[in-house]
Amino acid sequence: MSRPLPDELAGALRELARRPRLLVALDFDGTLAPEVDDPEKARALPEAREAVLRLNALPNTRIAMVSGRALDSLIHVTELPDDVLLVGSHGIELRLDNPDDALALNAQEQEDVEVLHEVLGEVADSLDDVWLEQKPAGFALHTRLASDRASRVAHLVALSEAQAELDNLTVRHGKNVLEFSVRSTTKGEAVEHLRRYVKADAVFYAGDDVTDEDAFAALEPHDVGLKSGDGATEAAYRVHGPAEVAAALAALATFREGDVHEQ
Repeated sequence: MSRPLPDELAGALRELARRPRLLVALDFDGTLAPEVDDPEKARALPEAREAVLRLNALPNTRIAMVSGRALDSLIHVTELPDDVLLVGSHGIELRLDNPDDALALNAQEQEDVEVLHEVLGEVADSLDDVWLEQKPAGFALHTRLASDRASRVAHLVALSEAQAELDNLTVRHGKNVLEFSVRSTTKGEAVEHLRRYVKADAVFYAGDDVTDEDAFAALEPHDVGLKSGDGATEAAYRVHGPAEVAAALAALATFREGDVHEQ
């Protein structure tokens, strides 16, 4: 059962719904979908999915999923229509209206990925319940199932050894995950790119993780940022979790549907 939306948030959503061209950009895990032990089994709450589809059906309203997941994984877990824009690997991978562009690493980046695989693979193999996920330009070291001690050791050793081997390595600290990439991008850069791409007058962004803070920081005064869960944030508004994010999206859809009918 979701909690009632704060009055201030409802008012901001009502104003946002009146914008001519709206971009609704959303993180997935912890925002639309509850966190689960097996990332490939994550699914958006039914009410969140319904609200996203309602918004996607409205004119001058574009939906984008902005995730740290690899693009193939994001496609698998979101199960959304092809006209939903997808951003994977924190902006490294894009599926826009012409989804044929593929990530192409140069020769040096490919060598760096091989070195990173060797270093992080040794760390994952040495500790129980620590595993490595390959990303297009790097790897994610997952420690959600590990003990607190094993998780701390994995993070410290992986960070130290990877940075000792490679210069200009991008490292992102997430919830029970440490991500390493040989190419640097952020969700903030992805949101700015999407804003230009769809020619949006305003943006709604919802996320729950440290990596979403770059997106919140990229928002403009007339945009709305919504933080799902605890933790320090740049977002102007906060809700308890995915059920309340779903309620906010449903409210935005209702307000925007009403605005369309009045025109």
